[in-house]
Amino acid sequence: MLPIDPFLLGIYSVHPMNELDREEALTLGILEAIEEGNDVTQRRLARRLDVALGLANSYLKRCARKGLIKIQQAPANRYLYYLTPQGFAEKGRLTARYLSYSFSFYRQAGESCTQLFSQCRSQGWNRVLLCGASELAEIASLRALEAGVEVVGILDRSSREERFLGHEVKDSIEACGNFHACVLTELSEPQESLCYLADRVPSGRILVPGILGIKQESQVMQ
Repeated sequence: MLPIDPFLLGIYSVHPMNELDREEALTLGILEAIEEGNDVTQRRLARRLDVALGLANSYLKRCARKGLIKIQQAPANRYLYYLTPQGFAEKGRLTARYLSYSFSFYRQAGESCTQLFSQCRSQGWNRVLLCGASELAEIASLRALEAGVEVVGILDRSSREERFLGHEVKDSIEACGNFHACVLTELSEPQESLCYLADRVPSGRILVPGILGIKQESQVMQ
């Protein structure tokens, strides 16, 4: 079984795709959670998908209206959730779509990072800071190694991790030490992070992977 995780929701939120894709990601997460066990609660589901409790409740009801799940009331004000045959079929379809999109994302992300590090080499920038502790940062780290560019640190103002990719996670640009350029690898709020960097990093030293689909201002390197 392939468990859904919040990263998939992160991809959908930053990639130029429509709201149907985010709906499908949430739906897949719900169907997988219910398949694993009918003791699912709305609160546990919200934590698993990293969404608000109200949103988890809304999507449960939506799945029920579509005939994907059945909801049965149990003692002590509890509810039991079951997948219907239609729900099993939909889970299979969404899993295949998720796999296809995931492979596409990793390929495009890798290509984007390779292009950025090629620019770094041409500029003589061999020390880069990754801005965002994410799967995109992991991809960037591998491509930096291939390009002979050193990742000198990780900046993430909201991460709960103390260390990532062997580096201490810093919560401010001032604490990151010396670097030649920074690469935006934030997936949850990339535009906000870009604005933060633009106020603190010299013009042209912010590198934004094309996979993020962000419109860049004139001071940000294309």
